[in-house]
Amino acid sequence: MDAIPLSQPVLLDGGTGAELLRRGMPAGACTERWIVEHPQVLVQLQKEYVAAGSQVLLAPTFGANRARLEPFGLADRVEEYNGRLAALSRQAAGEGILVAGDLSPTGLPTAPFGEGVFETLLDVYTEQAAALERAGVDLFVIETMVSMAEARAALLAVKRVSRSPVWVSFTCDEEGRTPTGTDVLAALIVMQGMGADAFGLNCSYGPEAMLEQLERLTPYAAVPLIAKPNAGLPGEGLCSPQALAAYVPAFARAGVRLFGGCCGTTPAHVAALRSALAETEISPFVPAEHDPDVIPCASEREARFITPDVDVGETIPCTPNLLEEILEAEEERPQGALKISILREDDLDLFAENQYAVQDALCLWTDVPELLERALRLYQGRAFWDGTAGEIEAEFLAEMSRRYGLILL
Repeated sequence: MDAIPLSQPVLLDGGTGAELLRRGMPAGACTERWIVEHPQVLVQLQKEYVAAGSQVLLAPTFGANRARLEPFGLADRVEEYNGRLAALSRQAAGEGILVAGDLSPTGLPTAPFGEGVFETLLDVYTEQAAALERAGVDLFVIETMVSMAEARAALLAVKRVSRSPVWVSFTCDEEGRTPTGTDVLAALIVMQGMGADAFGLNCSYGPEAMLEQLERLTPYAAVPLIAKPNAGLPGEGLCSPQALAAYVPAFARAGVRLFGGCCGTTPAHVAALRSALAETEISPFVPAEHDPDVIPCASEREARFITPDVDVGETIPCTPNLLEEILEAEEERPQGALKISILREDDLDLFAENQYAVQDALCLWTDVPELLERALRLYQGRAFWDGTAGEIEAEFLAEMSRRYGLILL
């Protein structure tokens, strides 16, 4: 992404859905279909964002995945809709403005919230990401994520089909928890470990509460942060453009280099952000200093920190009693980490069904490279490798580290 280096601040666009509602889209309509039927409304809005200073436009492909289109009878039009919607944003962008393919939650819950499986998520996102890649987007934005499973599937899908930059953004409450209970610090640790080029927060609430959560991320951020707070929904008290822009210096100190807005923000908010950025001295982003004795891991919901000599306790085999074994290991003999062995094909099914119960840092053990990779795909956290299975080659482990964020002790 040479056109906009992330060492310097980048100005994104503002809200799309609320603005389309204000400009005539009926509540409850399929946003993607409505835009295709009323293209000039979207083009005009995005041209206003460009005039206000946006350097990146998000194509209105937020819900253009198979799962989100299916209730409207449009599941077979993923390729068409992503192509047409990206083309509209390209038309609005003109020269020098980048267009991002936008991916969002599918609404397909996995265990323990539903019966969806991770590979289905991966297939849904791969279909959409491939369509956006063929449409010629400059980068990808995975946003408003609420679960680690969907965020990981979307990131893996993008990297499967493209070498373009990919940014990831979660939504959370004022305590830093997503609706599925994931701490956004755990999400940062997992996403940057898997190669996200930027990470941050969008939607949920206004700039003050968002700043508090971003400051929690700052000490651990190896990538630039994203801030896209809400300004409020129609009928609510709105955060004014000036009030939003006033947070630019504090956001910058927290490591934010990508600035924008979500629900309720308008071209006027983007223009105010542009003015604030012009008046604020912002240094190039510097990753947080890494302490080799404090290693960040994560389960699906919790951030965990281990040392190089962490005690993993007794190895837990994958048996029908795996759930009880995990709970016992974490409650009755806490070590700060636990170790699960994957020895055969059948172990993967048991692991997939029960991995959500892991709260501590997880060490995976196997002497079969293919089983290790499949377990890493299924684990919705960031695991570590303690080196006791010496049969697996260092080159393969390095690839697992790059692809899935596996930590090599």
